Amino acid sequence: MGTTAAGPQLAAAEERAAGARDRAWIWRVIALVAVFAVIALLRSHQVDIPFRDPRGRLFRAKLPSTALVVVILVAVDIVVRWLRSRGEGRSLREVARSRWTPYRILMIALGLVLYFVVYLSYRNLKSWDVFLAPQDDMLLRWDRWLFFGHSPAVLLHDLLGQDVAARVLADLYESFSTIVTLALAAALAFAPTVRSAYVFVVSAMWAWILGVASYYLIPSLGPFHSAPQEFAGLTQTSIQSTQQAYVDGRATLLATPELGHAFAQISAFASLHCALTCLIWLMARYYGLRVLSWVAFAFLCVTVVATVYLGWHFAVDDIAGIAIAWVAVQLGKLTVLGTLRKAT
Repeated sequence: MGTTAAGPQLAAAEERAAGARDRAWIWRVIALVAVFAVIALLRSHQVDIPFRDPRGRLFRAKLPSTALVVVILVAVDIVVRWLRSRGEGRSLREVARSRWTPYRILMIALGLVLYFVVYLSYRNLKSWDVFLAPQDDMLLRWDRWLFFGHSPAVLLHDLLGQDVAARVLADLYESFSTIVTLALAAALAFAPTVRSAYVFVVSAMWAWILGVASYYLIPSLGPFHSAPQEFAGLTQTSIQSTQQAYVDGRATLLATPELGHAFAQISAFASLHCALTCLIWLMARYYGLRVLSWVAFAFLCVTVVATVYLGWHFAVDDIAGIAIAWVAVQLGKLTVLGTLRKAT
């Protein structure tokens, strides 16, 4: 599907035509981001706490580091396309120019910025959720009802043990951020069209938006905090120190919200580890990546187990997270494509 010798002018014309068609859907995406950012600003005013970006991890450092991953994957994409088209006598430069037009570069950069505006807004809204009363007791009752009076975490501890499984699941659980970053960058770099790349980006935006809405619907801290005795026998890993740091961060924000470093990161319902992991699986299926979809599904299953086993989430949190993923993908397709069908 390469560009012919007469192609530069044709490609430019196609890009201009695409730009005209794209205006409607890209404005829908921008409007979505703007509305969510305004909601976050209104909540900021309500709690009298400004937006915070601790050590730049949510925007100032996260955006350029993710952009670097995108650039690396773009280079891989160009080289692979060039190797596949060597029989056509095309140079590496020609392949790069035909694939990465100014229009595509601008739109991919815009998508990355919009995504992190949503992410920064989500993280701040999540932080301010601590001012609502937790409802962990209700979630504990729901879990006991689902498992016929048993704790799902204790059942997993009895089944898997509390040593090797704890270490393995802790490592897999903590790989979440890296997996999401790679999936986002890969969608931006490898998707066949700008619009198909945005389906992933906007679906992920919707997952963060719906996720933080669920935090406000049912504020909670998680089983590790509300039923600590169930996790006392687990081998010590980085998970316990992270959980304690989250509890301490919540306490600091509640006691001294005026401190610039006061920031909370703890919310259980729904599990966005499950939501984003499930979303990656659904999007792998959407893009027709059969092998990757099986890998993503396996990782989703492990994530579901890890969230409950380690005490981060109730089982009902995982169910809600998976539901959020499905809804987010449908909303992502509607926002970008205007339909639930796959883009052609």
